[in-house]
Amino acid sequence: MQSATARFLRYLQVERNASDLTIKSYREDLTALMEYLGGTTGVVPRPSEITPLDLRQYVSALHQAGYAKSSVARHLATCRSFFRFAQREGLSQQNPAKPLRNPRPDRKLPHFLTTDEIARLLQAPPADHPLGLRDRALLETTYSAGLRVSELVAINDDDLDLEGGLVRVRGKGRRERLAPLGRWAVRAIVRWMGVRPVPRRPRADHPLSLNKCGNRLTTRSVARMLEKYLKQTGLDRRTSPHTLRHSFATHLLDRGADIRSVQELPGHKSLITTQIYTHVSTAGLREAYDRAHPRAHPQPQGRHIQGRLARRPFPAQPFRHSVTGSTSSATTGNEDERRNSSRAAVDSAEETGGPAPWGDCQGDGR
Repeated sequence: MQSATARFLRYLQVERNASDLTIKSYREDLTALMEYLGGTTGVVPRPSEITPLDLRQYVSALHQAGYAKSSVARHLATCRSFFRFAQREGLSQQNPAKPLRNPRPDRKLPHFLTTDEIARLLQAPPADHPLGLRDRALLETTYSAGLRVSELVAINDDDLDLEGGLVRVRGKGRRERLAPLGRWAVRAIVRWMGVRPVPRRPRADHPLSLNKCGNRLTTRSVARMLEKYLKQTGLDRRTSPHTLRHSFATHLLDRGADIRSVQELPGHKSLITTQIYTHVSTAGLREAYDRAHPRAHPQPQGRHIQGRLARRPFPAQPFRHSVTGSTSSATTGNEDERRNSSRAAVDSAEETGGPAPWGDCQGDGR
């Protein structure tokens, strides 16, 4: 199993041109699988000896360990890819992961911060200390460009175009994009670059984010840095570096950005991912509804709708048979008086807001 795993990872690197993060994820998932399979006997079976029942038990163990459904689905995807490779190389006759289905994911709305909360967080790092300037530059850049934390720590000096307000981002699957930087982010980066340690040898791949020792920050270091400022500001402890990315997309949609632009800016591969944020942002939807829908607000009293809908419909007059086939002038006069009296009563009821003379319709309207 170990040699098959090594061959699979080499295949991902050479033939599939997978990124380092992708290979790292596959390695971790396969290592967890081998540890589970060899946990009782200490001997890891060969790929041809692994059955669908073994993988079902492995998935059950992941659920019992508290893994999220999305994480379980990722482990299953790793198993499918690995055993598909094993079949192609003649290491296994079947793909035991093929019959297994992914768990149905929970549809959770992403957690995000309001604009006021974002302002409190971005102002938390001290501006009179080099590390505070570094932290402010990293937080401003993450929120301004909607970056993943892995994309943030991968930024080098030659990726920045501060005059043009752009940053080159290396996203998932080795995809690159240009992301805009706001004036606040550019200002924070310039201030940090003015106080950060100068490398002995200037290099094009000099990282933007450095720790105290002058090395590139890790994603875990950024998460710990954020936790420190969450305690200071009293913000929701569920907030993570990815929350700034969620807030970026939500605030853009709140302010009228079209969904296609919001898909391109954070580098979403699928529009379905971007559509999640349309369920989060409801304030703008309510405002648009109140502004555009003709029945969003009740009609003020004293104002009447013009045209054919100016009056409530009269009840149908009972059908009358004329015995003689004609109507006398006296009968016609009485009918006109009753009709005028009824119409005056309706006008009075509409002006005062009271009920019509025939009462309110109840039930089936009879």
